Amino acid sequence: MSVLLTATCVVPAVGAVVTAALPAGTTEARRTNAKAVSLVFSAATLALAAAVATRFDPHGARYQLTESYSWIRSFGITFSLGVDGIGAVLALLTAVLVPIIMLASWHDADPGPTDPDGTVDPGTFERRRRTQGFFALILAVEAMVIVSFYATDLFLFYVFFEAMLIPMYFLIGGFGDRAGGPESARQRSYAAVKFLLYNLLGGLVMLAAVIGLYVIAQDQGFGTFDLPTLTSAIADGKLQLTGTAEKALFLGFFFAFAVKAPLWPLHTWLPNAMGEATAGTAVLITAVVDKVGTFAMLRFCLGLFPHASKTFAPAILVLSLIGIVYGALLAVGQKDIKRLVAYASISHFGFIIMGIFALTSQGQSGATLYMVNHGISTAAWMLVAGFLISRRGSRLIADYGGVQKVAPVLAGTFLIGGLATLSLPGLAPFVSEFLVLVGTFTRYPAIGIVATFGIVLAALYALLLYQRTMTGPVKDGVRTMPDLKARELAVVAPLVALTILLGVYPKPLTDLVNPSVNATLSQVHQTDPAPAHPVAATSGGEQK
Repeated sequence: MSVLLTATCVVPAVGAVVTAALPAGTTEARRTNAKAVSLVFSAATLALAAAVATRFDPHGARYQLTESYSWIRSFGITFSLGVDGIGAVLALLTAVLVPIIMLASWHDADPGPTDPDGTVDPGTFERRRRTQGFFALILAVEAMVIVSFYATDLFLFYVFFEAMLIPMYFLIGGFGDRAGGPESARQRSYAAVKFLLYNLLGGLVMLAAVIGLYVIAQDQGFGTFDLPTLTSAIADGKLQLTGTAEKALFLGFFFAFAVKAPLWPLHTWLPNAMGEATAGTAVLITAVVDKVGTFAMLRFCLGLFPHASKTFAPAILVLSLIGIVYGALLAVGQKDIKRLVAYASISHFGFIIMGIFALTSQGQSGATLYMVNHGISTAAWMLVAGFLISRRGSRLIADYGGVQKVAPVLAGTFLIGGLATLSLPGLAPFVSEFLVLVGTFTRYPAIGIVATFGIVLAALYALLLYQRTMTGPVKDGVRTMPDLKARELAVVAPLVALTILLGVYPKPLTDLVNPSVNATLSQVHQTDPAPAHPVAATSGGEQK
């Protein structure tokens, strides 16, 4: 039995413990050591996640590199891991982004000149912003997210689905954005509590659904939480759920995933969390943690409750459509750079969920690619925005202007991030958004047509943000702004390269995810709609 999946999960967890155990960062040398150790562990995790992705055979079994260890035997709970194409790709995305986030956040946990309450007390500030604690929390989140992508035991998935909230709570509340103003500490606390309460509520509802499914399965001779066993039994008709029970269980699972995704109207925690967190933590939220919600919709909602998924699909598509337009409209009106990116992400998650519940191969393939491409493009946009904010000390759009004249490289990379966000052809998000819209239109033409307005609005908020911050007269606070430094270029360069590469050549990703997408569609007994105007039979090269 291979232990590659376990190793990929354990290495960042060990890294978190080792980093947290290092001596307190009272000197620059100690802080640098903590950062370097955490970066080494994240690089090792990236190597392992890449090995998992390369060893995965798209034409092989649904779940590969499987591992299973007894955990709570009396309830049939095991520590079971297995990877499909979608899980392999998303775990690799996580492993790619975490070292980039660490490099971008290199000085985010360093002591500042003042305490968060405004008094000069570097010692107190140091204790609240312990460098090794910050980087250990990032590694802990990475470990829990990767377990969630690999878990094939329902209870195991639930435990880590909830556990990742704890380190995220401390990252938001304890290591927030220094550009938040005098009320920053209070706002961070509010954002962290709101994030935790919303997601805990969703998790508790899911726990009730997990227990309900186990009880029903046990009554029919399937006393297990093993996902492949349950989905196979449901597909073969050996495990039968009544219509009411299946719908109730589906809603329990879906509610938790919709909160984490986030889907309108359960999204309100995201703008607060991203606005008050550091830029690196904001990327960790939207590009990594939130992907667990959309991934789980594919793996658990559609696999375990196929009939309920088809029943609720139209309603979920309407909610997704509202999220697309609502998020984009609010992004247009934002005065805060980070909140603008947060509302843009709400719009993008609407596209992802729409692709999943269109129940077509194009839609689900596009949704999976969108999870990856959104993670990369939003990371580039938000991290460059973070570099910009750290230079000026303000998140307000009105405080900027003429940046491209004093920091052209920063402005250029910010433009690429914005163009990727609006899905410019040739950049990675375009491929995924196109597939989502095509896949939706073939089954729900009206929803597909209205959703295209989200693209127009994306162009509006992305280009307006660039125009207001980067062009025009140079504002006083911008005149001495330095351009991107070597470390910052090392952060942005791989993200820009991936955005262009996957926009031109997405085949490596589609080859990995398409077999898993097709398997998911077969579980819900769904096929792609026939073309509305099939090509007529031909003879001798001419239409009859």
